[in-house]
Amino acid sequence: MNWLRRLIPSIGTFKSKSKVPDGLWVSCKKCESVLYVPELEKSLYVCPKCGYHMRIGARKRLDIFLDNSSYEEIAPNLTTKDPLRFKDSKYYTSRVKEAVAATGEKEALIVVKGMLKGVSIVVAAFEFRFLGGSMGSVVGEKFVQGINTAIKEKVPFICFATSGGARMQESMISLMQMAKTSAAIQKLKKEKLPYISVLIDPIYGGVSASIAMLGDINIAEPNALSGFTGRRVIEQTVRIELPDNFQKSEYLLSNGAIDMIIHRKNLRSKISSILNKIYKS
Repeated sequence: MNWLRRLIPSIGTFKSKSKVPDGLWVSCKKCESVLYVPELEKSLYVCPKCGYHMRIGARKRLDIFLDNSSYEEIAPNLTTKDPLRFKDSKYYTSRVKEAVAATGEKEALIVVKGMLKGVSIVVAAFEFRFLGGSMGSVVGEKFVQGINTAIKEKVPFICFATSGGARMQESMISLMQMAKTSAAIQKLKKEKLPYISVLIDPIYGGVSASIAMLGDINIAEPNALSGFTGRRVIEQTVRIELPDNFQKSEYLLSNGAIDMIIHRKNLRSKISSILNKIYKS
């Protein structure tokens, strides 16, 4: 058997080397097509086979939306506190540290000043990977500071909202942000400055009941799920069978809850066109 061992390497030492770099291909969650990442980036992370809008991070969304992918961040150094010293299966502070490490962000909301086709705007974008984009005290404060900046500079405010809702680890402090942010939006409207809300899959709870649905114009991406409570909870509580497209943006549009559905590739041009009609710099 010595001649066989010389010809065939030991299974324990044999290594197969792939010539395909990691992360070069991804699978669409809807149609399961295998997609080439460089081509997917060109399509703004929308599946070219079925049109499924994949989830993207807040920074990527800002890069796609704003002129030259450039902006100035507002209140970048606000960090989360733990006044209640909350603990479930983990300490709240531990969950926050894990979210910071996973996303590279300090909180679940990024607010910036930038340009959209030459028009100055303030934009807020939720990062869903940071504790489900949940709204705590820092998210509320950053949103309000963004609104105040828009009022000071007399420019429109645009929000891309994707969230699981209020952050339970902050209890009533989190719920208070619904009133705080809603009051700030009213201040913006009194100054006759536009507030455009863009609903991104998924958007639920306290954020859907405040920030997301208070726009002068409410837009959604195709098939974005939006509601206050999840479908299963509603069905179990009310004991009825809901439509297949319940809480999807198409259902919301047909029932008058939102104003329009816009494909991701058209968001820049459509929002720019809206601002040209309702806002004068």
